[in-house]
Amino acid sequence: MALPSRKIAREPILKMRAVCKTYGYGDTAVHALREVDLDVHAGEFVVLLGASGSGKSTLLNILGGLDRPTTGEVEFLGQRLTEAPDDELTRYRREQVGFVFQFYNLIPSLTVRENVMLVTDIATDPMPVDEALGLVALTARRDHFPSQLSGGEQQRVAIARAIVKRPQLLLCDEPTGALDYVTGKLVLEVIAKVNRELGTTAAVITHNAAIAGMADRVIRLMDGRIASIEVPPRRLTPAELSW
Repeated sequence: MALPSRKIAREPILKMRAVCKTYGYGDTAVHALREVDLDVHAGEFVVLLGASGSGKSTLLNILGGLDRPTTGEVEFLGQRLTEAPDDELTRYRREQVGFVFQFYNLIPSLTVRENVMLVTDIATDPMPVDEALGLVALTARRDHFPSQLSGGEQQRVAIARAIVKRPQLLLCDEPTGALDYVTGKLVLEVIAKVNRELGTTAAVITHNAAIAGMADRVIRLMDGRIASIEVPPRRLTPAELSW
């Protein structure tokens, strides 16, 4: 059964205006982003598509405050991130953004529960750890170590760690890239559940065009620019996807 498309709020929570990002100088300069304008609205599920080197990860890193643009403006709920001092940018990442990457970055010597609990020490209003583990269906594995988990289970721990602090944004960079087809769908189901049940705005980078079916909007990047923005006729569940 397809998920109903949500009405997109008029006011975006994130705005990018004329954002450029250049690495290096002169003849060796790499223009990762070129004059990007983008709004991200509360509660959206956005998929970022594009070939390797198209600028997807750079865009996500700037949205998440991991990097600053060379030129242009980025705002979060009226806060100008491009001009924020480092301590404010750190607070933004800590309080408002949850990150999920292709590789899980779990601490091997800590249990599942302990890996997730680490984040609660820096969060202002964390959810109970067991609630976060319940959302990713890992309550029964709470006392296991990462080496005792499958790749998909480790990625679900990473998602629980990202959402336990109740972020407004969940930014995922190729979260299924290291997983097989079946396991990847399970991880996508978790991300869709977090987006749907918690209202967390989710942005997912992928090179897999099939995942676009889950999105409220699909942002296609090419050569550092937004090539197109598409609104699928309906949101698919991960179970309906095929790739």
